[in-house]
Amino acid sequence: MHRVAVIDYGMGNLRSVSKALEAVASEHEIIVTADAKAISNASHIVFPGVGAIRDCMSTLQQTGLDDIVRTAAASKPFLGICLGMQALMSHSEENSGTEGLGIIPGNVRYFDQAAAQGLKVPHMGWNQVSQRLHPLWHNISDDSRFYFVHSYYVDPQTEQSIAGVSDYSLKFASAVTRDNVFAVQFHPEKSQHAGLQLLKNFLDWDGLS
Repeated sequence: MHRVAVIDYGMGNLRSVSKALEAVASEHEIIVTADAKAISNASHIVFPGVGAIRDCMSTLQQTGLDDIVRTAAASKPFLGICLGMQALMSHSEENSGTEGLGIIPGNVRYFDQAAAQGLKVPHMGWNQVSQRLHPLWHNISDDSRFYFVHSYYVDPQTEQSIAGVSDYSLKFASAVTRDNVFAVQFHPEKSQHAGLQLLKNFLDWDGLS
């Protein structure tokens, strides 16, 4: 049995994420916590988030969770979701520029090209994800549709970090990876069958590509 810690720093849709995990984790324990010891003792870590990156980073730093997240991301199967994905990057353009956790090198950029073309920002709704080879895509058809809500997208420093690509006026990384870390811009907990399958794959994952 795995113990899965959903990190609670006050900015995630924690109930939806934990309920979705519970739906595919009958043999695993799901806990929502900000406790360093509980996170350290967990086998798998989920780092969700919604809202502004400045508030996210400020809260993480004030509570000391920034170092806990870095430690967990260095040692355990780790899943970032939405803002939890963007916070893993080096820097974001949001809020006039905000430094991220630097776990995956790269930047977070505004959808200015989409806005210039008259597309709605935030990018909201269902969109396809073109997969790059990774265990978390097991039993999920390529170009499956997932649910997105975001105004900023990640731009990883290297192609090797990209695990999935979507299109919204430009092709952007909708999933990234590094060693035992996998992160997605979309919300798997809101993405019906494909999203639940991704969460199940994460619970079955040992952190190896």
